[in-house]
Formats: sequence, structure tokens, C-alpha cells
Amino acid sequence: MSGEDAPAQQQNAEETKQETKPEEPKTESKPETAANAAEAAATSAATEKVPEEEQFTYRSLVLSGYGGYDKVKLQIKKGKPVLKAGEVMVRVKACGLNFSDLLARQGLYDRLPSPPVTPGMECSGEIEAVGEEVTDRKVGDKVLVLNRCGLWQEVAVVPATHTFLIPDGMTFEEAAALPVNYITAYMMLFDFGNLRPNQSILIHSAAGGVGIAATQLCQTVKDVTVFGTASASKHETISQGGVTHCIDYRTRDYVEEVRKISPKGLDIVLDPLGGSDTHKAYNLLKPMGKLITYGAANMLAGQKKNLLAVAKTWYHQFSIHTLSLIQNNKSVCGFHLGYLDGEVEIIQQAMATLLDLYRQGKIKPRIDSTYHLEQVGDAMRRMQERNNIGKVILITEPMPEEEKKEEPKKEEKKKDDKKKDDKKKEEKKKEEPKKEEKKEEPKKEEKKEEKEEIKEEVKKEEEEEPKKEEK
Repeated sequence: MSGEDAPAQQQNAEETKQETKPEEPKTESKPETAANAAEAAATSAATEKVPEEEQFTYRSLVLSGYGGYDKVKLQIKKGKPVLKAGEVMVRVKACGLNFSDLLARQGLYDRLPSPPVTPGMECSGEIEAVGEEVTDRKVGDKVLVLNRCGLWQEVAVVPATHTFLIPDGMTFEEAAALPVNYITAYMMLFDFGNLRPNQSILIHSAAGGVGIAATQLCQTVKDVTVFGTASASKHETISQGGVTHCIDYRTRDYVEEVRKISPKGLDIVLDPLGGSDTHKAYNLLKPMGKLITYGAANMLAGQKKNLLAVAKTWYHQFSIHTLSLIQNNKSVCGFHLGYLDGEVEIIQQAMATLLDLYRQGKIKPRIDSTYHLEQVGDAMRRMQERNNIGKVILITEPMPEEEKKEEPKKEEKKKDDKKKDDKKKEEKKKEEPKKEEKKEEPKKEEKKEEKEEIKEEVKKEEEEEPKKEEK
């Protein structure tokens, strides 16, 4: 090949390169389109997965701040909860309402984290998902749950050790009513109280959740005399439940009533009240008696925190010297289930005993009423105003549209009823002085008659005096 031919070949090669350049994207377009297609498929798959996670929503009651009933609001949470090892996800059917929830709403319960937070210590439902290392629970198991908080919602994630299988025949409402009240009553009576046959006990708020639980558990021991305080309208119910002596705390002094029947005192007093009532409880104990205090209900007065009631309760808080305990042969115990959340074995043992008693038919939670999550304010009001006999339950089933429409009407009726009650009270107040005046009128007449009689006697004496002098 000559040197002259070389540039010609090089030129031809350059021309061929120039000609082939526009064809390059065609040859390389195949792998690019495949990569793009793969990326598009991946992104479309990702976008399909994201909506599935985002579509998982559930309703939850949230304490937005401290105050009245309106501070607990129903919210919708998005995203499926992630399970850690040893946890289960429960589809909640029913939740229990406790006195501690009322205190928490006012900022008086230190075991509930600061708002915003979902309250609720107990619930029941079905296990919907199981985390790693969980071997004794499976999807579909019906369970009752005890937890520090976070159970007032449609979906709850809790440690598997905080769940207990629901016995056959027990409803979700009964299951939600069992944990807090019955564990509290059981541990106070038998772990602290050492309840035995032929003993006597005073149960305050005997128509409440703990009161009914304690009364039923007392029936498992022979010949236990139960004194129970409750308003008069509830006496028939608690008497049928096992209370031996019913006392209306609103109209009578329960200390005097107990002393009339049991002059020596009582073996056990369960005190949920606090303040001056704890002093009374201690003085009611006979030698070797036990006072078990488990609350400060006297601090709760009205929808919002009542600083006067709180201060009064703390001012009258009970305290005693150990020498006095020794000399009086009495014991004082304190119980708070909220601080036992880490004692799994103790709770499991108590729950196992209680579930056996349920199977034997010796205990059965009494359901006072059920409310939808939307009606949580009404539920709390019923309990705080002491209108319940037994357990107040929240159910997660959405409220029917018809009931939602009727709710404003009910609220209007309640407002009208309150106005009527206020008017009646005002009229009574106005009538009271009038009645007193009417009562005083006959007294005034009597006084006038007495004065006239005295005058007549004086006149007679004056007339007789000169006659005596003449004689």
C-alpha cells in the first residue's frame, strides 16, 4: 500500500465514521430503553407499595391537653405500626374506662406521659400481626391486654407478655372490664389483706368497678362481712352482689354506721379516697387490722383541676409514726397497679387466678354501659358524676350515622335539662326564705299570745294586790 493511498483510506474511514455517528444512538438505545423500563417498573412498584402503607389508617383517642372532657379528641392516624421483637398488633374491639383516666385528663396521674398521648390501660381484641420471637401467640387469637397506656385506639402494639387469652364465653366487653379492676381488688384483698373467713371489710364506692370486683372476690371466702358505701339508688344492686351492710355516704356518717354494727372495728379497709377519709379508715381498724390505700379520689372535683380540692386532700394527707403502728398493732399498705407494669410474673400469676375464677363462674364483670369512641366525653362524664354501677366501656365500632345525627339533639336536651335544673335550684333557693318566714309566722303568733297572757296575768296580780291590802 503506497503512502498516497493511506490518506485516502484515512479520509474514507473518517467519512464512514461520520456516516455511522448518527446510527450510534440506535445501536446503544436498546440497553438504555431496557434500563429505563426497569427503573420505571421499580418506581411504579414503589409507588404501588407506598399507598398500601399510607392507606393503613386507624382511629385513636388522643389527650391533647389537660382540662375538661373536650380535651380527649378522636383523631385518625396513618401508617401501619412497625412491630419489634416480642410484640403483637391487636385489633381492638373494646376498651375499659378507669378512674385513673379521669385523673390523667386533669394532669393528676403521673404514670401517663405528657400530652399529646393516647390514654387507656386495658382493652380486648384480636391479634392481627405477630413480631419475631413471639411463640405463644398467633394471628386470630382473642386476647385481653393490660398496658401502661395507649390502648384507646383501633390498633395497638404491645408486648406479647401483656396479653392474655380470653376464656370461652367471655365477651370483648367483659374482657376489657377485667384487668385493672380485678387485679387491683385481688392483690389488695389477698396479697396485702390476707382475707380469711369470718373477717369484716369496708369497701368504698362499692358500685364502681373495683368495688364490685372486690365484693365478688369476698364471696370466694366464707362468712366475710362486707360494708359498702354507695348512694341510696345503688343499694339494691350492691346488696344483691354481696354487700352485707349498705351505707349511703351522702346522708350518713359511714364511721358511725360501721361502729353501730361492729363496735370493735374492721379487719380490712380499702381506701380509694385519700385525705381525711384515710384517717377515718385507720381509726376504724381493730387490732391486727389492715388499711390498704389505693387512690385519692377526693382530689377530683369538676371537669377541670380543682386546686382547692387538691390542696385540701394533700393538707389532710394521712401520715403516721412507726411506733404508733407497733403500739396499735395495725398495718398500712399502699397499692398502685400503674407502678407494677414491669412486674410481669406477678401480674401473670394474678391474671391466671382471676381467669380460673371466671371459668368457675365465681366472678363476672358487670358492664354498666358502652360508648363509641366518639362519645368518650359522655362516658367520662357518667363515671365522674358517679352515675355508673359497674364498668364503663368504650367500643371501637364506628358510630352509626343515625346516632351521629341524634347526638346534637341529645346535647341540646342535656343543656335544656341543665337549665331546667338550674331554674329549679334557683326557685328552691327563693322559696326557702319564704318557707322560713311562713314557719316563723306561727312562732311570732305564739309569742304574741304568750305576751298577751303575761299581760293579763300581770293585770290580775295588780287588781288582786289592793284587795289583799284591804284585808
